[in-house]
Amino acid sequence: MKNWIYPLMVVVAASCYGILSTIIKVAMANGFTAAEAVTSQYFIGFALAVVLLLFTKRKIPRLRGWKVLALSGSFTAATGMVYGQSLVYLPASLAVVLLFQFTWIGMFLDCIVHRRWLKRTEAVSLVLLFGGTILAAGVIDADLSSIPWQGWAWGIGAAFCFSAFMFVNGIKVEGMDTTTRLFFVSFAAAIVISIFQTPEIVWNGQLFNEGLWVYGLLLGFFGIIMPICFFSIAVPHVGSGLASILSAMELPVAVIASVLVLNETLTILQVVGIFVILFGMVLPSIFSRNPKIVEPV
Repeated sequence: MKNWIYPLMVVVAASCYGILSTIIKVAMANGFTAAEAVTSQYFIGFALAVVLLLFTKRKIPRLRGWKVLALSGSFTAATGMVYGQSLVYLPASLAVVLLFQFTWIGMFLDCIVHRRWLKRTEAVSLVLLFGGTILAAGVIDADLSSIPWQGWAWGIGAAFCFSAFMFVNGIKVEGMDTTTRLFFVSFAAAIVISIFQTPEIVWNGQLFNEGLWVYGLLLGFFGIIMPICFFSIAVPHVGSGLASILSAMELPVAVIASVLVLNETLTILQVVGIFVILFGMVLPSIFSRNPKIVEPV
């Protein structure tokens, strides 16, 4: 049972990311911009990390491995900013598809860094994930000719940023527990957001007086606290390559959330795609129990 704890944590963390696009779309429908929603996410997420630290620590923690923490915070902030910008140009389903390219990007990055070949089950899993993504997102019959190039660029950019975040988050920092790491990573992310997004929402009263804090609280909890905590614990144990595959759970959750909250239609092809994704996710985990079955491509 213990062998499934860390993969399960990755799945839960990815599921948290899956509902973010729906929350941002709802915020935009209520008069806020994507940049304002993303800014509230990282500011309130950092505030939650501070509260968590105060309740679990009696003294100021020491800063170790600041380069890793700064990179992790920068990449998670970049993912939020770039993905939020893609939602300005793209429908939620297509934005998720483009973000979803982190599965193969992260896998190949892991292979390059660790100088290994792609395993056969990993290759099969990536093919299943890609096919399931196209089906689950419901873009087969969609007219993509009117999508501006900026949408494609922002969407792919978000995938690269998320892949980099997954990889850096898999690097252990000796002597640092999860709560402390969450604090420093969210602090670095909040600084990046302050520079590139809309920090004025704090002092102009928009964050608390106009209801933006409600979306910020949801985005901060599901987009900062839960995924950073779980990824920090689990990715060093499962590896960034397998973590990228297991994070495929993000798409089924995103589709289900859009159906329940945004009243989007769920087709039979999308249901098939979700099951294909789930099968592609568990394939490497099943075969990793028996290394003799897993052969390099």
